[in-house]
Amino acid sequence: MHIKSVLKQLDFEEREVDIYCALLSLGNASIRDVADKAGVNRGTTHELLKKMVKRGIVSYFPKGKRRHFCAEDPDKLLTLASEKQEALRHASLQLANEVIPGLNRLKPGSDSPKVTYYEGDDGIESVLKDVLNTTEKSANRSYNVYSSQAIRQHLYRPFPNYTIQRIKRNIRVKAIAIGPGGEEAPLSERKWIGDKHNGSQASYVAIYPPKCAMISLQEGNYPSAVVIESEAISEAMNLSFETLWSLLP
Repeated sequence: MHIKSVLKQLDFEEREVDIYCALLSLGNASIRDVADKAGVNRGTTHELLKKMVKRGIVSYFPKGKRRHFCAEDPDKLLTLASEKQEALRHASLQLANEVIPGLNRLKPGSDSPKVTYYEGDDGIESVLKDVLNTTEKSANRSYNVYSSQAIRQHLYRPFPNYTIQRIKRNIRVKAIAIGPGGEEAPLSERKWIGDKHNGSQASYVAIYPPKCAMISLQEGNYPSAVVIESEAISEAMNLSFETLWSLLP
């Protein structure tokens, strides 16, 4: 990559790069000599040199009645890169924890539930990945599900290693199975309830605050899902789940 392209990532202007390279080749020089070598007019050279001095990549010393400038060692650029990387890391944390939540609160109807629809195997895969990604960031790294017998053989069709990924991420799950069956797996607990359809109605509900996902099968075992993002709704769903769970043997 060309030096100007690289240094642009460190917020260098093209003319600053020309001035810096000119100073490196000159050793130390007056504004006039730097301007002539860099091909930049003296007024602009003077302003840019002041800016570069503040950034610590150029220094100066008096020589008679004038100032002479010299470039700092190129290793200083690595320090600038590290400082920018750290600043970006800090900014990313602030964006995620403070700025974005604050901006979202400014949106009209931001307290209203956000509803997203998904269809087909690709859509269900996206929902299952969202369950893992969202739960992994939660404090207790766990979620709850209702799962009917009829949907179990189809649910993980687009994401066959879902359970392996869940266990690898140390995510726990409690499942209330509607109808008989269901496989035991590490980091999971299961209780059963029956219904008049004996679990033949294909449905799956995952509660992973602040979201709930509801998956069902249409004709031809074509899957569809609705994901509701709402702290209030997901907490209400969790409360009802935990209450039922405590009553089941």
